[in-house]
Amino acid sequence: MILRPSTASWFELLTAREELGAALDCLAATGAVQLQAHSSAESRLALPDLRVTLIEFETLSRRYAHYWPAPVMRPPAADRDLLETPRVALGEVRAWSAEAQPLIAELESLEAQRTDVELLDDLRQHSADSLPRLDRVAAAGPVLAGRIYALPADGQTQALPPTVLLQRVAGTSGEFMVAVGPREEIAALDQALAARKARGVALPTDLPADPAAVGAFLAERRNAIEARRRAASESLDIVARQHHLAESLGELALAAWLVSHVPELPVTEHFAWVTGWCSDADDHRLKVALDARGLHYLLRVMPAPPGSEPPSVLHNPAWARPFEVFAGLMGVPGTRDADPSVIVAILAPLMFGFMFGDVLQGLAVSVAGFVLRKRLPALGLLVPGGLVAIVFGFAFGSILAREDVIPAFWVRPLEQPLTVLGTALAFGAIVLVVGLLLNALQFLWRGEIRGWVAAEAGTLVAYLGLVGTVVDSRALWALPAGLAWAVAGPTIVAEGDRAVAAGHAAGEMLERMLQLGVNTVSFVRVGAFALAHAGLCTAVVGMAEASGPGYWPVLIVGNAAIIGLEGLVVSIQTTRLILFEFFIRFLTARGRPFEPLPPPVPTPNPISGSKP
Repeated sequence: MILRPSTASWFELLTAREELGAALDCLAATGAVQLQAHSSAESRLALPDLRVTLIEFETLSRRYAHYWPAPVMRPPAADRDLLETPRVALGEVRAWSAEAQPLIAELESLEAQRTDVELLDDLRQHSADSLPRLDRVAAAGPVLAGRIYALPADGQTQALPPTVLLQRVAGTSGEFMVAVGPREEIAALDQALAARKARGVALPTDLPADPAAVGAFLAERRNAIEARRRAASESLDIVARQHHLAESLGELALAAWLVSHVPELPVTEHFAWVTGWCSDADDHRLKVALDARGLHYLLRVMPAPPGSEPPSVLHNPAWARPFEVFAGLMGVPGTRDADPSVIVAILAPLMFGFMFGDVLQGLAVSVAGFVLRKRLPALGLLVPGGLVAIVFGFAFGSILAREDVIPAFWVRPLEQPLTVLGTALAFGAIVLVVGLLLNALQFLWRGEIRGWVAAEAGTLVAYLGLVGTVVDSRALWALPAGLAWAVAGPTIVAEGDRAVAAGHAAGEMLERMLQLGVNTVSFVRVGAFALAHAGLCTAVVGMAEASGPGYWPVLIVGNAAIIGLEGLVVSIQTTRLILFEFFIRFLTARGRPFEPLPPPVPTPNPISGSKP
């Protein structure tokens, strides 16, 4: 049944120890398995040892990850020991780091030199003829010293002693300062500017004396640095290939996945025991995946161990799955709770579209939701909401905020506001009745339907009588009948003092009816926002018509403002009505989420799990 979550099945898998990695990879690929250890075996997979390995790897990663190639992930295979292979891979990374350190130091030095050359060239291009000869600044001494600084964004420096000669030049990348003075004063200036994040620009000792030749000199130096950088990078690539660095990083990424997602499974010298939950009722999908890799195993699906809490598995069609996020805000429906996702997939777009009825505005909302859904999946809910807004746009005769372009197939909100508000009230009453019926269904699943008939059914009858009176006054008889039922039922089944039970039932009945009344009136906001939307559209059209030649710009900007402002407000109101008016009638969210084992993925930081 779609409305009722099912219980995940407990499975146990016995496999050869050397095939454990391949078996876990197969289980993760199905997306139908959540691992959970359940064994008192003394021997377990030595995950703490792997964690020590990964901590050392993280230390190396902080220093060298910038120079590493992308990890090459291979599916776990029977010829790779899950514990020993990461240690071997870490040894390769250690050996690589020892051999690569001189090359990395050279690359870092060349990068600093390249930056200095770029800064000097920037200074040269913006100083015109006012810059002193750089070769003399570089060769100042022994009493004097010369410096060039690239200043931070604020460019503020403290007062300098009169013995220091100073020139400031504004460049493309920021401001420069050329300083010449006594060596002691320049040394103090070095410390002061370093504290202010200024960069000292190194001056080559072989700068030409002719200022006109400095540009060619810097270009030649830049080319030489680039040639040395390419040679060092090629040497670093050779070292990486010699130590199989990409493959070793992949092995360590696999170990990180193992530590993050796999419990400490029991193992023996030859076998490993994998246990957990499967979202399928049988083992067919798991067997197909394991057989495709040619693994040796014994697999069985069996009753869950005593005392374990099975996860809830939701069974919604693809079009309703995005709306599972609403119930997820309250928790996870248990296996004897109703999963309202299919119903919410109908109610939420209806409320959104009713409050946002305009053809082109609804189209814009749908397109925005479709484009942005991959960046933020929750925005995908705007697609059905926008489509329903298009339907109500035709019903209200509104397109691009105008109501004089197409006929209204139903009503124009500002012309018949009571019809709009009354429709919203009727819709709210239907939503609350659905919630009360779902509550009854949950009592049935729990085997407590007699308790619902005695304690809850009277409230439903009374509410139906109250709202049914609007359609037919004869339905009013159900109101006193329901109230009497709501008081008499708990009194009859009470085991103690019946007078006390009657008073308690009367108090609860009064509270429920007041809550239902308040919840029903809350749905008036659906109609009120539909009227507010129509009024705002009318105001935008009025401003556009008053602007004369600026009609279309004002109309387009006004519609964009309506989409941005009301789209946010209407989304909030839809969420609020579902959570606090609908869900409160039945949803208890006492389930445990099903969290499938993810497939292993490369990551340069195995401890934190950050993406490369």
